Formats: sequence, C-alpha cells, structure tokens
Amino acid sequence: MDELARNAANTWGAVGRRWLDDLPRLVKEVARDWSLDVGETFDLSFHWVAAVRREDGTAAVLKLGPTEPGHLAHEAAALDVFDGRGAVRLLACDAERGALLLERAEPGTMLRGLVPDRDGDATGALVEVMGRLHRPAPPDCGLPAVEAEGAAFAEHLDRFPGDGPLPRHLVERAARLFGELCADSAERFVLHGDLHHDNVLRGGREPWLAIDPHGVVGDRGYEIGPVLYNPDPGVRDERLRDLVPARIERLADGLGMPVDRAVAWGFASCVLSEVWEAQGGEPGGRALDVARLLLPGLS
Repeated sequence: MDELARNAANTWGAVGRRWLDDLPRLVKEVARDWSLDVGETFDLSFHWVAAVRREDGTAAVLKLGPTEPGHLAHEAAALDVFDGRGAVRLLACDAERGALLLERAEPGTMLRGLVPDRDGDATGALVEVMGRLHRPAPPDCGLPAVEAEGAAFAEHLDRFPGDGPLPRHLVERAARLFGELCADSAERFVLHGDLHHDNVLRGGREPWLAIDPHGVVGDRGYEIGPVLYNPDPGVRDERLRDLVPARIERLADGLGMPVDRAVAWGFASCVLSEVWEAQGGEPGGRALDVARLLLPGLS
C-alpha cells in the first residue's frame, strides 16, 4: 500500500488522498453490491486491484481508482470496444464509484517471462494482440485522441529552457515528428495506449490477453514505443537495448508500415515517455537510450 499511497498523492493530489481515505469503505460497498468475495490484492501502483470470486464462483478482478482523472472510464470504454478480442473482458462498471469488474486471465503469467531468451516470440505475441485489439474507432467512443498527448512536448520545452533534464534537441525533434506522424495519418483506431510485456498475460480462451489499457484513438504506430523500452524501463540494460532493431522489424511488418515510419513512431514515443517522467520523476531511463539508438535512422 505504500507505493499506492505515494503514487496516488503525487499523481492526483488532494483527489488521490481523499480516495485513499475512502478506499476501505469503497471496497466493502462494491463487494457487497456486486456479491464478491475479495481475496488477495495484486501489486499496487496507481489503482487498488484484487482477486475476487463472483457469487457463481467464477474468478474475476476488482479494480478501483479515483473517478475525477477519468483513467478508469477510458479503460472501461476501450475494453468495451475490444469486447474480449485480445483483452480481458469488462464484466461490470460503476463509473460513479470508479469501480471495474474484470475477467481474470488465467494462468495470468506475464509476457515479460519470454524476455530476453525468447524475445522474438514475445514481440510476435504483442503484434498478434495488437491485431486482435485494434478496431476502427466508433464515432461515439469518447476516448482521447493521440494528438492530444503531443501537448506534453510544448509544456516541457516551456518549463525547461535548457538541456536539462532532457537534451532539448531530442525533445524538439520528437515534438515535430509526433505532430507530423499524427497529421499525415488517416487511421483512427482504438488503441491500448500502453501495450507492453507487463500488460499482456497468459490466457485460457486466447493465448495472450491485454490488461490495463489507457484507451486512446489514433495511428497504430503509437503502440510501438512501449514495446521498445519495456520491460523494466527504469533499468538501463544494454542487452534489452540491443533487441530494439529486431523488435522494430517485427513491429513494422506486423503493423503493415514502412520500417522508417516505425522508427519515427518509436523515437517520438520514447522521448514522450521521458517527457512524462520529467514531470514528476527522474528521466533518463531506457526510453532515452532507445531514442538515441533510433535517432540516426530518422529520415
């Protein structure tokens, strides 16, 4: 709970602290209303997540979070579009209380277990999951556009006029590329938005199932970045960095796009990840290493 309390307060401020104070009552009320037997909690980072049993004995997952930022509402909307194709099913949603009841992926082992020895298989699994997930965005889905994420570049450049905490030329280049990639894309797909090795689990009805979608609408290339700098993005591991070229080739082929476009999306997304990290943490992890690796390949 310590990490959850720290992250909730740092990310959502007073809203997060009020939610934490109310969490014990909320768990009891939602469990009562949905007739759930609550088991052990999973590793908690930004949301409260626990294994539960439904009244009919089936296994599920209960996820709770603050309602005001809208993260769980976006997750629910994305899962509703995915409808169990490549992702866990949404079984119930209470938007007013920030509660989701989700299918439990079983056996539920993470895709990261294939890295690095079977990294090609891991990347192939991610490509297959993308192919299952990505659907044309319905006009009323209400999810944010990928383009809106580009505002973080301008905010960073205004806040940090020099070369700290990130090299300014990299942020400027990534900002331009991000805008260009969004502008020349005719694709409007519902995307996971944070698809990587820790957010894909072994399933029963499908080999691999995605969890924890951010839920955004835009070009499929936006999914590339997290695949390149995960797992353990905070660890500057040369072995994992050296896997990037092969991952790029597999992703470009699987998404049906030129390699140079996949490189551009990967670079822009990696720098964007570091820009987000600079908002409240310490940037300079593997995403920055990957961005520097990809830089010479930009057209």
